[in-house]
Amino acid sequence: QVLELFSLTPDFDLNIMQPNQTISQITTNVILGMEKVFSQVKPDIVLVHGDTTTTFASALAAFYQRIPIGHVEAGLRTFDKYSPYPEEMNRVMTGHLADIHFAPTRRNRDNLLAEGIPEEKIHITGNTVIDALLTVAEKPYSFTDETLKEIDFEARRVITVTCHRRENLGENMKQIFSAIKRIALEFDDVEIVYPVHMNPKVRGVADEVLGNTERIHLIEPLQYQPFVNLMAKSYLIITDSGGMQEEAPALGKPVLVVRRETERPEAVEAGTVKLVGVEEEIIYSTAKMLLEDKEEYEKMAKAVNPYGDGKACSRIVKILLDRRWTSQ
Repeated sequence: QVLELFSLTPDFDLNIMQPNQTISQITTNVILGMEKVFSQVKPDIVLVHGDTTTTFASALAAFYQRIPIGHVEAGLRTFDKYSPYPEEMNRVMTGHLADIHFAPTRRNRDNLLAEGIPEEKIHITGNTVIDALLTVAEKPYSFTDETLKEIDFEARRVITVTCHRRENLGENMKQIFSAIKRIALEFDDVEIVYPVHMNPKVRGVADEVLGNTERIHLIEPLQYQPFVNLMAKSYLIITDSGGMQEEAPALGKPVLVVRRETERPEAVEAGTVKLVGVEEEIIYSTAKMLLEDKEEYEKMAKAVNPYGDGKACSRIVKILLDRRWTSQ
């Protein structure tokens, strides 16, 4: 759906998606698939983005063929290799394979410098996710999802929830959902919208704790455009997602991060995000405070997003066209 939204047609499709596949299977299939692509195309440089397993595996495949690698969204760290898992180590290992690093912030650059990456290989660009977000948010849009069509976003305070991280499965997720349920039951003007991840382990806990609760809407995952518009119309975001810590503040929406640590500490320092952990009482009390204290809410909503101005892509293109990476 993202390809369609941005009018992109892939030249290759590895078609690796299989039900219940392991991380090892994903890694193996991407390496073997990209080996064939690189052998055929012989690119001058391979760009990989972020911290997914496909990011690391594609970078490794490029390294094996001695193709220069550019890492977009480089230098984010939690310094805990198991949280987020496996994303933290995907990003670290990709960073040490890459020849050029496009870091969203100065802190990301400093993380790379501390790991021995030469300064001349690092460029601070802002984050491309803000470019994409602002492009989509500018387009007129009306919801097609029946549940969202029925919500009065003007009269109701909508809290959008996402929760799917592996490290939150089980008891952590029950605590998070219990806090969210308490908020829904306490505030009559609040509607909770949770596009539930496809993982059966997530869906089981969501149905158990949140199912059949008034003003809590468990809906199917949304495509990118409706999800951006849902964020834009929301009052507050509760999430364990990484990207939403950057996206929601760009739309002026406070974010509560239900994780114990974040690879985006700049957002916490800037005041656009609060790291609230996974304990029910802390999540509940912080959300309650933002619903009751207008001044605290406005402080977060109006804080300056540290992740860029929506021009990261043009900066990356300029650096690539300068071809400074060819000598590295």
